[in-house]
Amino acid sequence: MLTRNIDFKNFKIKKNSQKVKKELKKLLKENNEVIKSLRKTYKNSYNRKLVNKYNKGLNYRVIGMGGSTLGTQAIYNFLGKKIKKNFSFIDNLQSNTKTNNEKKITNLVISKSGNTIETIINTNLFLKKKDKNIFITENKKSYLYLLAEKLKAEIIDHNNYIGGRYSVLSEVGMLPAELMGLNSNKFKNLNMLIKNKNFFNTLISNVSSTLYFVKNKKYNSVIINYDEKSENLFNWYQQLIAESLGKNKKGILPIISNMPKDNHSVMQLYLDGFKNNFYTFFFVNEKNSTKINTNFDDNRMSYLKNKNLHQIKLSQKLATENVFHTKNIPFRSFTILNRDEKTLGELFSFFILETILIGKMLNLNPYDQPAVELIKKETKKILI
Repeated sequence: MLTRNIDFKNFKIKKNSQKVKKELKKLLKENNEVIKSLRKTYKNSYNRKLVNKYNKGLNYRVIGMGGSTLGTQAIYNFLGKKIKKNFSFIDNLQSNTKTNNEKKITNLVISKSGNTIETIINTNLFLKKKDKNIFITENKKSYLYLLAEKLKAEIIDHNNYIGGRYSVLSEVGMLPAELMGLNSNKFKNLNMLIKNKNFFNTLISNVSSTLYFVKNKKYNSVIINYDEKSENLFNWYQQLIAESLGKNKKGILPIISNMPKDNHSVMQLYLDGFKNNFYTFFFVNEKNSTKINTNFDDNRMSYLKNKNLHQIKLSQKLATENVFHTKNIPFRSFTILNRDEKTLGELFSFFILETILIGKMLNLNPYDQPAVELIKKETKKILI
């Protein structure tokens, strides 16, 4: 068990993890805004009064790129059954800008710099005069900050020291979560987690195993995901890993495979192709699952009779793990026991800490993304 909410099977490889343990203890003592955001004591730059002012609406639109929206999308999809509000996400440039003009919309425009070109364009395309608007951006005279002032919109300070991909448990993810009707405090349990020996030791051993894989030229981290409501969680994870660790000719390539669909496309390669991958299985126990009602008169398919989709997916997942084990393919496995804020917060915290530790152990800065900045500058140069 990783926690009471997450059952976990670790990589079989046992590596010396004393250096990782020392680095984790050092990280937890740092005056680090990212780590602070994982704790209940983190002070968001919005207050209850603002939440109460805007949580009466039914329709919300989140406009942003990358980490400005990915965490919120993960929350909305993973916890969708608990949410009674409608959220849409504008996270790319798209030609179709038609919206339902009759609906009252509250826009959340999110950009740390306030100068993200795609967010600026989408803000110009989607915002209407009758909309309510909340901007989350750094407190400086950027384009979006000045636009927010012009529109008399609410302006929420984006923490200067938390980059987009690490911002899900700051105001960037927690304000939208509260507008969804969720409890932001339940996401934040770092102090409790680091006192949990299973969580603490599992985190250390996972980082140690990953470093061993990288040292032995296994650079691809493949997610074998059996939960469609977690697809956006792994889109968030993909950015977290790729942007934090892909630098100085080092890195880990995160690949997302959604099951069982990918059994019929890339699984052959995973099982019998090149051996530079390591894998993460992800499964959620569902209490209520769709039952298969079809009568299977043919005895050849009688094993499907009276089964539900949860049973089918679980069987496929266990079968795949068995084959991986037989073929000596390295994997770890998460099974989610409760779909709630606390569980999702534990996953966010685990993956964030794991990523930072891997970066530090590889002598990388896990907080910057210098190469991406080059493309932004080059794009501006071409347009001018």
